[in-house]
Amino acid sequence: MAEIMRDYLATHPWIDFKFDLRKLEWLTYFRAGEAMSKCEHIAGAALMPEVSSQLHLIYLVKGVLATTAIEGNTMSEEQVRARIEGAGTLPPSREYQGVAVDNIVDVSNEILATVAGGALPRLSPALLKDYNRRVLDGQELEEGVVPGEVRTGSVGVGRYLAPPAADCEYLVQELCDWINQPWINDDQDPPEELKFTVVILKAVLAHLYIAWIHPFGDGNGRTARLVEHLLLVSSGVPSPAAHLLSNHYNLTRDRYYQRLDQSSKGANGEARFVDYAIEGFVDGLREQVDLIRRQQMEVTWVNYVHSQFQGRRMTETQRRRRELVLGMKAGEVVARDAIPELSPSIARLYATVGSKTVTRDLNALVKANLLKRVRGGFEPRTEVIEAFLPMQMPLDETAATVV
Repeated sequence: MAEIMRDYLATHPWIDFKFDLRKLEWLTYFRAGEAMSKCEHIAGAALMPEVSSQLHLIYLVKGVLATTAIEGNTMSEEQVRARIEGAGTLPPSREYQGVAVDNIVDVSNEILATVAGGALPRLSPALLKDYNRRVLDGQELEEGVVPGEVRTGSVGVGRYLAPPAADCEYLVQELCDWINQPWINDDQDPPEELKFTVVILKAVLAHLYIAWIHPFGDGNGRTARLVEHLLLVSSGVPSPAAHLLSNHYNLTRDRYYQRLDQSSKGANGEARFVDYAIEGFVDGLREQVDLIRRQQMEVTWVNYVHSQFQGRRMTETQRRRRELVLGMKAGEVVARDAIPELSPSIARLYATVGSKTVTRDLNALVKANLLKRVRGGFEPRTEVIEAFLPMQMPLDETAATVV
């Protein structure tokens, strides 16, 4: 049987389901290695259950907000969080935006639950159609757009005209086959660093190819970002980190559209999009690792404070002083007169004592190296636990030459 000649081959020759790693910037390879290391740190971080839940929620909110905001949703981060937590309402005229957020949350949570249950869904045309149907549920659509159905007419985004509709079913199947197949020979026992790089590449390129093919009448961007999220989570990327690419695209929306536009032009267009995506992914991972470190330092500080009161008879005075230290946040200066206002529990502890007691407590905690006097008041001496961290020397950029 003669092979069918597809029209897209003439109009969109860059859709070839190939990728040349040699076109990537050399820094991208270093960033991919850093991304792997930081994902391992995030996955292995020992966090209190409530802290872990908060971390997941923070980045779920950011990811969902980003995925919908790129398409024009004007909900704030606070409104998205309230929506996810089942609190807060939108006026009737904006309820459709809330529904759009619900749709992304539902699919994201389903992806996480499926992978956590041990099932690793394979990319398929049916899965893409299901995602598209669900992201468009409850939305006003242009005439001719059928949620979850491949388009039958021509579409374009800005100056970009998508491939002919007649080729879309074929292209979607080719994309799924390409992403599902191994890109490296397992018989060669490839290093983990290479496997991880392939995971990131597949996620970013699946996103890019869906944007190129534009198989649906609407919701292609949201579908692409959900597929990207699926591929990251199902490959072992921690759930908070799997939202980072969507957040990066939203934070740099002008460059996102610029890189998309350039991706189909020139020999290095798609490689530049990958470079841009991985750079943003690493930036987001650094931010997450820093957040986790701060959370761990807070837990360590609480444990340290408790240890300083061990072995003492826990009198009302000792209990009050311990609660005072724990009620002060690292890096925040508290004036002496504002001490009783730190929290309702501290206010109760100081409600029946005079100002001289406040002064004695502060002096005792300064002497115990738990507080320090600074201009304007007092703050916790949290640097005592940072003293045990390894010293980091600044890099000497003149010590080595990169050629």
